[in-house]
Amino acid sequence: MPSTSDPSDRRYEATFDPDDDSASEAVLEAVGAAADVDPIELEPLYAVIDPDALDALCTHARRTDGNRSHSLRFSYGGFDVDVRTDGRIRVSDPSISGAVAGD
Repeated sequence: MPSTSDPSDRRYEATFDPDDDSASEAVLEAVGAAADVDPIELEPLYAVIDPDALDALCTHARRTDGNRSHSLRFSYGGFDVDVRTDGRIRVSDPSISGAVAGD
């Protein structure tokens, strides 16, 4: 999962292959990296969002919408998370205004 991060403003960007990778696992890895903790130390993802539904959304969107991208935003692990069906994940500190806003 290629990624970039800026520890000074607690932003982290990662990518995953939506055709082969699990979006929910990619979220765990991205938030763990942003928080600088092992993903296993995070609260269970299912406490804030249904991981199976997240994976199904990404799979369905890729299968039915081709090149169009959809976004799902939620808070997890003290971060704002933006998961896009094209395989991009943005994780940011919620105190940074507009950090999860669109491209």
